[in-house]
Amino acid sequence: MTQTVAALIAAAVDYERTLVLAIEVSNESWVLAAQVPGLPHTKAKRTINPDAESLMAAIAGYRARATASGHSMERVITVYEAGWSGFWLARWIMRHGMEAYVIQPSSVPVDRRMRRAKSDGIDAELLLRTLLAWLRGEPRVCSMVPIPDEADEDARRCVRERTELISERVGLTNRIGAVLATLGVSDYNPLLRSRHRRLTELRTGLGEPLPRNAQAKIERLLARLELVLAQIAELERERDAVVEAEASDKASKMIQQLTNLRGIGVQSATVLVREAFVRRFANGKALGSYAGLASSPYSSGGIDREQGIGKAGNRRVRTVMVELAWLWTRYQPGAAQVRWFRERVGSTGRRARKIMVVALARKLLIALWRFVIDGVVPEGAILKPAA
Repeated sequence: MTQTVAALIAAAVDYERTLVLAIEVSNESWVLAAQVPGLPHTKAKRTINPDAESLMAAIAGYRARATASGHSMERVITVYEAGWSGFWLARWIMRHGMEAYVIQPSSVPVDRRMRRAKSDGIDAELLLRTLLAWLRGEPRVCSMVPIPDEADEDARRCVRERTELISERVGLTNRIGAVLATLGVSDYNPLLRSRHRRLTELRTGLGEPLPRNAQAKIERLLARLELVLAQIAELERERDAVVEAEASDKASKMIQQLTNLRGIGVQSATVLVREAFVRRFANGKALGSYAGLASSPYSSGGIDREQGIGKAGNRRVRTVMVELAWLWTRYQPGAAQVRWFRERVGSTGRRARKIMVVALARKLLIALWRFVIDGVVPEGAILKPAA
């Protein structure tokens, strides 16, 4: 959320009628820290059960305390840290007529002493102070995470599930290879359709059939591998259907736009749209920071060095953009970004190219974002011929 929006919120906050509530969320309990109307100097802190009903009861208790002090509570502003609990709590709060904000945990400044006191109560107090500072319009006090649309959040589960399944496929393949390596077998590919027939034909390094238990273990691993392969194929059919069918929503339209560019496939386009482009970004710099492709300079006293990219953003977007940057140099040699890249790397070594390709990935990410948002084709880019 921009500083301008934060300033507008702060200007409208009447603390004599507004409950400001911080929630430290965990699976065991929720710790609340609140600034209650009429009790600005009282530490209204309590621990409740980790469920929405207990939270509503606690808010009702704060309302009663405000009423007892002669104040009416007309507005409730809540905050909690982004984490494993996701955004369901924020949506529940908003559906009940209250305001919800989600803080990026790494953006909250903490005590840098070696041994600092830490507890859920202290964390809740820190969240409350951070939210109050943000409401006052203090610049860069923290970063608020945009609460995604429920449909967009659900759509990206398929992208992430495929990534998890690919990792499982690699793991199962490696485990099968490890078993066979101990027997002197190295020419077996479990991803081929003939995997079961080939397994029965294998011979150990001593020229003997596979031992019974080793073969049984590999067959069980193959059964798991086939399930993973079937699930990957199902997800890929659903992914490809978005490109083949008529665009039914904005995200589908953006995916189709990206796949019209040479060098961009369906998977890369889907990851970029589902993980990044469905969100709102104030500018290209904000998008680069979200992807973790922003620089991290270190300059203090006589020390001045560049630490590389921050890597504090979405690793899925960052990974696919580095892959796309290399593909862009191959399939879009006349693009402005590629010309910029080649002018700087020249005849330098491999290490310099690997460093500079990250800068190319950031430039390309912003160019692709402007392409799907504003329709501005990247300079020098070539579209795929119409089918």
